[in-house]
Amino acid sequence: MGHGESLSGIRLHQLFVCCGETMPPCGGTRSRAREMDEQIHKPNPCLQLERFGSSPVSPDARDRLLKPDSWEQRAAMDRFATVEHYKAAMLLSGAGDALGYRNQLWEYNESGPAIHQELKELGGLRSIKAELPDWPVSDDTVLHLATAEGLATGKTGETLLHEVAARYVEGMKDMDGRKPGPSSILGVSLLKPGEEEGFRVPYNPEGTGCGAAMRSMCIGLRYPRPDQLLSLVAVAVETGRMTHPHPTGFLGAVASALFTAYAVQRRPITTWGLGLINEACPIAMSFVRGRGFAVEETERDWSFFCDKWQWYLDVRGLSTGVGPAIWPSPYGPAERDEAYKSFSLSGWAGRSGHDAPMIALDALLGAGSDWEELMSRAGFHGGDSDSTAVIACCCWGLLHGTKGVPEGNYSNLEYRDRLERSAEQLYALSH
Repeated sequence: MGHGESLSGIRLHQLFVCCGETMPPCGGTRSRAREMDEQIHKPNPCLQLERFGSSPVSPDARDRLLKPDSWEQRAAMDRFATVEHYKAAMLLSGAGDALGYRNQLWEYNESGPAIHQELKELGGLRSIKAELPDWPVSDDTVLHLATAEGLATGKTGETLLHEVAARYVEGMKDMDGRKPGPSSILGVSLLKPGEEEGFRVPYNPEGTGCGAAMRSMCIGLRYPRPDQLLSLVAVAVETGRMTHPHPTGFLGAVASALFTAYAVQRRPITTWGLGLINEACPIAMSFVRGRGFAVEETERDWSFFCDKWQWYLDVRGLSTGVGPAIWPSPYGPAERDEAYKSFSLSGWAGRSGHDAPMIALDALLGAGSDWEELMSRAGFHGGDSDSTAVIACCCWGLLHGTKGVPEGNYSNLEYRDRLERSAEQLYALSH
């Protein structure tokens, strides 16, 4: 569903219905929110990202947002995303999942230092062969594949939503030993693909987990261009709400999809969080209002996601999108465990829709082009380590390919063929 394409037979911009006296979805001013509603309502099917991209920074700072802040990053940003980058994104996402999961052992280990010690005893990351039976992928990759293969059909609108819902139902049959979360289990059990509104589930105030975030990166592969932002947000919201109708849950899907698209665009990583709260989240709110499903509940529970992300950007010194990031010292495995807990909703780092992509972004900001450092930060910590790694590694693969990644970490990965095939199909559809 590219820009100007339809969802339920209506152009996307026509779905965003003005709600009168709106509160700003993610900060800013009331006039800014009204301006956004007006822009969304313009009868122009070729809506551009720039209409939604203004942020509270000076023109000079805005110019700096578009410039990498190091020579290493500049080199990465200058490379266009090829089909090989797409394949690396899907493949390394699965590898990060399998490594962070370690067949349940590391996902549920609450000590990052202990995980790093076990990793050392295994001979280090370069010694690990991520393959069955000891290193299966988790529910994260199974459901990410369901999203990717649904998108790869090329279907659009509600036909696409029914297709993805059906693949979630099928994917849930492949969960032996993969530990799906409670909201994912509940949501999929309520889906009725093929029936009218069968891709919807009732609002769930407990649906705040990371299950939507962990399976949505590929949406950014399907809709990677700035002028496809509306499509990206719409599909992320609707597929996310299939299991996680709470905004803390489904906005995680928006974040994962958006960060992946930003990686394709070679947008500086220091700007990603600001883009999320200033560009994508307001569109998501307008979309929810336009669709008319669970609007009151969504508005009631909306603020936590954006407030926590603003807090994170303030902590890292990225509230204007201009780096470099500010890091505590030291910031090793023990310190990261405590920091990641401070990101969380209830003490379990990476378990929720807001902080799984937050930890992924934190890792990307700190790791640069170093795969082992990325996994140390995103995949080997005391929280929901596979769900943070699955997001971070997808974006990292888009930026760096498989360069510097030990071949054993991915060469015999479970579902490698499906991951690479879906990547090729998504590349063909999006380019």
